[in-house]
Amino acid sequence: MAEPVRIAVLASGGGSNFQALVDRFSRRDTPGRRVVGVIASREGAGVLERARRAGVASAILPASTDDDRTATFLLRTLAGWRSEIVVLAGYMKLVPEPVVRAHWGRILNIHPALLPSFGGQGMYGARVHRAVVDSGARVTGVTVHFVDEAYDRGPILCQWPVPVLAGDTPASVGARVLAVEHRLLPAAVEALASGIVRLDADGRVRWSREWFDSERFFNRED
Repeated sequence: MAEPVRIAVLASGGGSNFQALVDRFSRRDTPGRRVVGVIASREGAGVLERARRAGVASAILPASTDDDRTATFLLRTLAGWRSEIVVLAGYMKLVPEPVVRAHWGRILNIHPALLPSFGGQGMYGARVHRAVVDSGARVTGVTVHFVDEAYDRGPILCQWPVPVLAGDTPASVGARVLAVEHRLLPAAVEALASGIVRLDADGRVRWSREWFDSERFFNRED
């Protein structure tokens, strides 16, 4: 039997998207995928407790503003886990260029809006949902994209819309978006792991078939 595709996660918060990946790739129908580790950007991040409960290796990013030190730590840790796919799941820091280059076409980020709208530095979590509500937009959504050297700018792998309803607050929009994140991110990682999608050298996303034909998503609050 072939070795499973090894998936590493970078996170900063509670880790619900990390949990969605663990839940998906712990199922009997996905034996060829494995979440092998998570790197938290800070001490006390909730994702660390989720990793402990799941039996997944974890590490904490050193408290440093030195990009070279950060890059070295990330490269060494990811290499030690033999990571093949890297997923940013609520990771609030910019990934250093050497790490992006080393994992080009194999590093993904999830963003809680339809990029290129409501993205960029400082746009994360509740800030995104507040900006959506304040703008009067009637549709928001979720984007999974390949990571490059800038915030929320890399080639888009897939998106899914989420309605903004009359009377919505940032919290209610955020809850609806998060439910879709938990479905979309594992599907996107599975597509990359299975070779259904790839990133060409010219930065174009190539699909061999429609990404959603075996997936179902619902824009509703469960």
